[in-house]
Amino acid sequence: MNIYDTIGTSYVHTRQPDPRIAAQIHAALGDASDVINIGAGSGSYEPPQTVLAVEPSEVMIAQRPPGAAPAVRAVAERLPVRDGAADAVMALLTIHHWTDPEAGIAELRRIARRRIVVLTWDQQVFRERFWLVRDYLPQAAEFDDERAMPIDVVAELLGGAWQEPVPIPHDCTDGFGAAFWRRPQAYLDPRVRAGISMLAQTGDAALAPGLAALEDDLNTGRWQDRYADLLALDSIDVGYRLLVAEL
Repeated sequence: MNIYDTIGTSYVHTRQPDPRIAAQIHAALGDASDVINIGAGSGSYEPPQTVLAVEPSEVMIAQRPPGAAPAVRAVAERLPVRDGAADAVMALLTIHHWTDPEAGIAELRRIARRRIVVLTWDQQVFRERFWLVRDYLPQAAEFDDERAMPIDVVAELLGGAWQEPVPIPHDCTDGFGAAFWRRPQAYLDPRVRAGISMLAQTGDAALAPGLAALEDDLNTGRWQDRYADLLALDSIDVGYRLLVAEL
């Protein structure tokens, strides 16, 4: 069963596209005349020229808004799309869910005519810079160690790609892993955790000791003292990267 048929039921409540990240993604797509979105979920960040969304979860497809591009239920490794089907193909925060990322990236190259845009993250940077997984929830970091692909490997599979850091604003509206880096109380909310795959899939039982420690540190002010430098920042770089490949 697709994992998002289980963890994606309330996805749209906490995962609204952030306009600053959207602007960066759309700039990376450039002047593409048509776009296919792979691992499209509920349709976040799709530009107006999106002609097709590919998503394996019926639960996620059902949450796509009225007027969104048509969606087909399929996996990245076997795309039901002809060669060179679109000017650009995008795959955003999805390749870590694929059972065979090499096959999936080969499919992206097959169906794109000119450009591929991939949003992913550098796990080493994420582990070192993001306080939540470094200091409270190492179990979640260990879970991602198993599925995160090294950035240089992704770039090589794409046939060469340039990288752009994606800074995360302090008030990010898209509640993915590090979105609440300056709003730590959010990670204590089960609905927020349900929209973050590394936390939802690690499970509350494994996370319970770290979440209890975080709650205690917030209540006593230790968190605020320990991370006072973060409270003065508008955005941070914790390893999210946009990879852009020209074909």
